[in-house]
Amino acid sequence: MTAAAPSPAATFERWEAVIGIEVHCQLRTASKMFCGCSTAYDGAPPNSHTCPVCLGLPGALPTINRAAVEAVIATGIAIGATTPAATRWDRKNYFYPDLPKGYQISQYDLPLAAHGRLPIETSAGPFEVGIQRAHLEEDTAKLVHASDPSGRRISLIDFNRSGAPLMEIVTEPSIRTAEQARRYAEELQLLLRTIGVSDADMERGQMRVEANVSLRPRGSEPFGTRVEVKNMNSFRSVERAIAFEIERQAVALDAGEVLTQDTRGWDDQRGITYVMRSKEDSHDYRYFPEPDLPPLRVEAAWVDALRAALPELPAARRARYIDGLGLSAYDAGVIVAQPELVTAFDAIRAAGPSLAAKEVANFVTGDYGRALNESADRTPAGLAGASRAPELADLLARIDRGELSRTNAREVFAEHLAGGASVGSIVEARGFRQISDETALGAAVDAVLAAHPGAVADHRAGKPALGFLVGQVMKATRGQANAELAGRLLRERLDGATEGR
Repeated sequence: MTAAAPSPAATFERWEAVIGIEVHCQLRTASKMFCGCSTAYDGAPPNSHTCPVCLGLPGALPTINRAAVEAVIATGIAIGATTPAATRWDRKNYFYPDLPKGYQISQYDLPLAAHGRLPIETSAGPFEVGIQRAHLEEDTAKLVHASDPSGRRISLIDFNRSGAPLMEIVTEPSIRTAEQARRYAEELQLLLRTIGVSDADMERGQMRVEANVSLRPRGSEPFGTRVEVKNMNSFRSVERAIAFEIERQAVALDAGEVLTQDTRGWDDQRGITYVMRSKEDSHDYRYFPEPDLPPLRVEAAWVDALRAALPELPAARRARYIDGLGLSAYDAGVIVAQPELVTAFDAIRAAGPSLAAKEVANFVTGDYGRALNESADRTPAGLAGASRAPELADLLARIDRGELSRTNAREVFAEHLAGGASVGSIVEARGFRQISDETALGAAVDAVLAAHPGAVADHRAGKPALGFLVGQVMKATRGQANAELAGRLLRERLDGATEGR
């Protein structure tokens, strides 16, 4: 008699996932890691940004890119890591067509940053991810798989990317769920963008996330067989791929299978991982000190200068918005997740310090955020279109004082955004003035009730018609009616008519 298959719940009760994340991130520098070739190679003809150094030609000697070193030190400071007084470069040996020298200049046992951490928020609450190291290395070339005119499959190499500065950030094996892995990757991207060391665009390959996943019986200490998962090109893919791999390994272990240490790719369309090759260990790379580069000494004053230059970090900014300004965790999270929204929020509050933070947040995440996404134009101050912070503050103040309806305010904002004209001049030219006088607005309300007897009957019958009637009042007054007052006057008239029947 065959035993019944275990339920998914029973399977996951038996096994605990142990997950480590490796992130390779292209740094925002003007030149490559060990030569002077430009990193502005996106869209350039293949092999047009190369020299003897990044092509790995014999006798070509590397020189260190100071800006790339500073980017990694700054990242280490931001994650609370330690930087050694001296570090060195190592050769990581492996043979692959996209690695012209047959080795990669990297760092092994003396990275530029070590023992850091990154707090994240998950659905289960706060969680802190331990970060083992962040180190520098050079990127590889790019393999392009294509077909020749006869239809034969060929592989071509573009060396434009070869030698670009790459930072690798490796976590401790402290992550336990696919959601934690995704939230970590999202927070890390935000951190890197905030401190300005990388654009970290996953779709453009500027941030590549790889996961090491293993399972062990709950309550046990030894790690299980580790599987590396690659080709995850979005945060959603990171979560889906790791969740699939956890389930795949759990089912295999429950069936008595022996797992092998593999590198697996993620097929996003099919929603599965697949074997690419057997997984290497560090000894397979035969690391040894790079003989063409001296050890790099990192003086304390250098680190202190980089620390002083760092902007406010995302976690600190969220805390300030919540604790200091009274924003909800949701509003603070939405604003901080997009640095351009932070720019607008802080600038408007500075220009209008009497404005309520919640009102500014609503505007920035609403009308302003939509305009930001629809327009690529930015002012020198980093604001959308032709907008200026004092004018945006004036717009919100007029709404707050009851001088401008929200409907008219949207029209004023659109015109200001397009041409930069002052809010005051637009309001005067268009004759916008919020109607808050009960007598004047009452006439418009009466006219709307007379014109829409069907809606009146619907309201009396208990159907939701009030919103429609408020909309008609706004339409009749060209959006200038005080919507809250219009609603109150409509309710008074409709309820009074109902009571008098």
